[in-house]
Amino acid sequence: MQHLFFLNKFFYQYRRRFLLGILFIFISNYFQALQPQMIRQALDLVVENIALYRIYDGFEVQKQVFSHFGKVLLYFGVVVLVLALLMGFFLFLVRQTIIVMSRLIEYDLRKEIFQHYENLHLAFYKKNATGDLMARVMEDVSKVRMYIGPAILYGINLASLFTLVIISMLRVNVTLTLWSLLPLPILSVSIYYVSSLINRNSTKIQQQLSKLTSVSQEVFSGIRVVKSYVQEAPMGQYFKEESQAYMDKSLRLARVDSLFHPTMLVLIGLSTIITVYVGGLEVAKGNVTTGNIAEFIIYVNMLTWPVTSLGWISSLIQQAAASQKRINEFLGTASEIVSPQSTVHSPQPPQSAIRNPQSAIPSIQFQSVSFTYPDTGIVALRNISFELKAGQKMAIIGRTGCGKSTIAELLVRLYDVTEGQILVDGLDIRQQNLAALRQRIGYVPQDVFLFSDTVSNNVRFGRPDASQEEVELFTKHAAIYEEIAGLPEGFETVVGERGVTLSGGQKQRVSIARALIKRPDIVLLDDCLSAVDVNTEKRILGYLANDIADKTAIIITHRIYSLIEFDKIIVLDDGCIVEEGTHSELLGNKGYYWEQFEKQRVEGLEV
Repeated sequence: MQHLFFLNKFFYQYRRRFLLGILFIFISNYFQALQPQMIRQALDLVVENIALYRIYDGFEVQKQVFSHFGKVLLYFGVVVLVLALLMGFFLFLVRQTIIVMSRLIEYDLRKEIFQHYENLHLAFYKKNATGDLMARVMEDVSKVRMYIGPAILYGINLASLFTLVIISMLRVNVTLTLWSLLPLPILSVSIYYVSSLINRNSTKIQQQLSKLTSVSQEVFSGIRVVKSYVQEAPMGQYFKEESQAYMDKSLRLARVDSLFHPTMLVLIGLSTIITVYVGGLEVAKGNVTTGNIAEFIIYVNMLTWPVTSLGWISSLIQQAAASQKRINEFLGTASEIVSPQSTVHSPQPPQSAIRNPQSAIPSIQFQSVSFTYPDTGIVALRNISFELKAGQKMAIIGRTGCGKSTIAELLVRLYDVTEGQILVDGLDIRQQNLAALRQRIGYVPQDVFLFSDTVSNNVRFGRPDASQEEVELFTKHAAIYEEIAGLPEGFETVVGERGVTLSGGQKQRVSIARALIKRPDIVLLDDCLSAVDVNTEKRILGYLANDIADKTAIIITHRIYSLIEFDKIIVLDDGCIVEEGTHSELLGNKGYYWEQFEKQRVEGLEV
């Protein structure tokens, strides 16, 4: 239960609903516990008046006795009906308080987990499968809700009904009560033993479900690769094996769970037999009436569902504890990339102010920056230093894996430097408000991602309040306007998951439009023209030269661009700067940069 203590803050938040729900449970069960007493009085009335009715056999007064007798029984019948209606009404209120509370907590918990996921650092996502993240925010939260709602509801209902029923039984006859409830200790031991088995099996099932979800998500996301390599059958077999493992573990839990119901029924049946036998002896002694036996049988059977539900409640609690443990593991993971304490609780600057064209153009400075990826231990950068003054443009060129993209990720603070520091406007970015820093940067990553939404909304993702005219303007700057306009529904065409319905070059250009529409102070383009042809590349660069004229810009590329005048160009190799200077200076060095330039010139790819 210690893992479920995390939920106490939600119970306190909705304490009014929770306390009212408990009150309504007791009131509903109070009216339910009164019904056997009415039936007992009616039955005693029948037994006592049968003899009286027979005494007047043959007399006219016998009809009057029968009429009065019928009216009294009708009265008891109406009372029982009214008690049942009152019980049902308060049971309705119970569901309107406790069950509704569980749905509200489910909403809050799911929202909290999702927000926590969004705040976690990039390395977290590289270590954990997407399917596992999804399983915890969906399946695990659903199991926790079953504890918050049904398990607590029926648990409190069981406790309150037991209390009221046992008090009512003890008032009648202590001996008969003790004998009737004799099987309960056996029930308690059974529950304790089986609960531990349920807990172990539930944890294994949730872990396997996460694995199954991850397999499905990866196969569906990479379906083009699966089909092109003709791996449908092997992947289907792998999924079958994982599904079989999930089924086997679920069946083991079901076998354990199935022990409860027959055990409960046997124990309740045994209680009924004991009640009839001992009750008969007590009637013979004159300690109880015949109606009391009927009353006790109703009480015992009234406890049938609550007692039977003990196994179900125990199973829900154990499964919820296993799920909440998994949830707590991620909620307990602190993000390694956070705003400094002085800005964590300060309001974020308004977006309009961040995007103000008149705001100061920032400078960028890397001071002896080294970086090692925490998830793999790969050294990506070694002692990198450079400075870009406000409004300057820089190109970063180098072979694949030399650390170019790492510079972009560090500048956006997807990771923090291992050594050294990065300054924007002379201030270490680790001392700046994280949201404000990222809002100032228009970043197009190498791995382009589009949402399953309209093309217009994908562009507008950079600035949600942008007008349609602005969306169209910046798609023209990204040389994608004509192609979007030619789609079946134009800008309202919905692209598939991850933009799968668009080509690689189209996705890159939509991403460029999305970055530029932010009107950022810093433009950061990471090899974002690799999938477009030379002519389209020239058109985009022509627009870019104007769009980034008053901005500080870093363009990461394998190619050499002559259409943009760079104030500085650096060449990386194995995480180190091996060449640095202007275009003409680097050509004079006759190094890697010169080799790439000559290669492009020979191939006719000058841009």
